[in-house]
Amino acid sequence: MVARCNRIVPLFALACACAVATVYFAHPLLVTMGQDLGIAPAVLGAVVTTTQIGYGLGLFLLVPLGDLVNRRRLVTAQFALLAAALLTVGTASTLTVLLTGMAAVGLLAVVTQSLVAFAASLAEPARRGRVLGTVTSGVVSGILVARTVSGVVSDLAGWRAVYLAAAGVCALLAVTLHLALPDTAPNPLRYGQLLRSTVRMFACEPVLRARSALAVLVFAAFSVLWSSVTLPLSAMSLSHTAIGAFGLAGLAGALAASPAGRLHDRGLGQWTTGTALGLLVLSWVPLALTQRSLWALAVGAVLLDLAVQAVHVTNQSMIYAVRQDAGSRVIGGYMVFHSIGSGTGAIAATAAYSVGGWPGVCALGAAISLLALVVWAVHARVHANRVSSTDTVSPAPAPPV
Repeated sequence: MVARCNRIVPLFALACACAVATVYFAHPLLVTMGQDLGIAPAVLGAVVTTTQIGYGLGLFLLVPLGDLVNRRRLVTAQFALLAAALLTVGTASTLTVLLTGMAAVGLLAVVTQSLVAFAASLAEPARRGRVLGTVTSGVVSGILVARTVSGVVSDLAGWRAVYLAAAGVCALLAVTLHLALPDTAPNPLRYGQLLRSTVRMFACEPVLRARSALAVLVFAAFSVLWSSVTLPLSAMSLSHTAIGAFGLAGLAGALAASPAGRLHDRGLGQWTTGTALGLLVLSWVPLALTQRSLWALAVGAVLLDLAVQAVHVTNQSMIYAVRQDAGSRVIGGYMVFHSIGSGTGAIAATAAYSVGGWPGVCALGAAISLLALVVWAVHARVHANRVSSTDTVSPAPAPPV
């Protein structure tokens, strides 16, 4: 089983990239969609919002199913249904049909996290961090490449071609994964018990709570940058192509994922987290100079993305180790906090920019990043004290014979 996992890790990464990309295809296509379907500009934001709502529901309702049913059948079914949802979007003729299809795309694109949990369950413990790093590299690459691919395909063949082509890719992946992945044993739990146990785990396990808190903060910092950076760049009269090119700096995050996983496998998870969070705080220094130098933006973006993805991979490796018997629930629950952080950061960044401009955004990002470093330091000290006290407890004397 382990050898088979090693051979199919690239397939996991590719499938994750394709699935998560479907959530982001719409971002550069909104205006074109609106013109084609006669949608008012004020309503276009609902397309993205509906997709994100669907994704959030899927994280809680669908991803935990990996601990209940055969994982191979689950991901195969999700990809097949995702293909149908993409087909619905690509052939939509009204706003209602479009929003229904986009909600379904978001709901089913959480197959990305089902695959992450599946890959972790197949990996041997000594290589789990490396496997998760490779798969996460696929996720990051899918997010970054999605906007570029959708823009190019739309220019060549129209926005509908983006979704129709994606539907074909997902259908092909459904067949491929069905043939390549191993079967897993179902769990006797009922669905209601499964969801309740997810909530209980995060309420009772200190590591899950601490790492979820870090997820909220680091992805809030990530979202503070990428949801607002277009504002100062647009003020510099840069083209949409030039602005979009800065997003490629996020590829640094994909490069950081695998090394972070290997460091975790060597027992350096806490060190990796602390170092990455230090880089996250430091990244806001060059980012604050964006309006003076675009090179400063590039350097700051690379540092920020390296830090965020390193923390993300280490988080996933650590929380999975806590409850290996509930990997899908753990990963799905953790990603809910990821989404909360991303959404909160975007809203806060907009408010900060309206009040204090770009310096206000950078001050907010630096404050969130510093808070994340403090949260990690407190948890690391508490954990170290707990381990130390456990090690120094004298064994109970043997009972008299």
